[in-house]
Amino acid sequence: MMAGYIFLLIAILSEAAAAAMLKASDGFARWQPGILVVMGYGLAFYMMSLTLKFIPLSLSYATWSGAGTVLTAIIGVMWFKEKLSRRAIAGIICLVSGVVLINLT
Repeated sequence: MMAGYIFLLIAILSEAAAAAMLKASDGFARWQPGILVVMGYGLAFYMMSLTLKFIPLSLSYATWSGAGTVLTAIIGVMWFKEKLSRRAIAGIICLVSGVVLINLT
């Protein structure tokens, strides 16, 4: 079971990194970040496929998408100087709460 959570963590981190590189690639006009996009998403999907051997789909996907969304928002704020509105922050709190609740079942 622990291996499943390690695979899930790698899937989340690589997906968030790939999303950041997608922004940095400037619509794939810059090829170096574009290569990292393909590698990051490839690793994310591979790790997610391994996760599903240990953790049910509903739990895995909810955690992957929720945590990935929150992490991507944090990267956007810190790296790309994006702003989060109060509604966006409330949405992030709802996402985290939902993922926690799903993981508690």
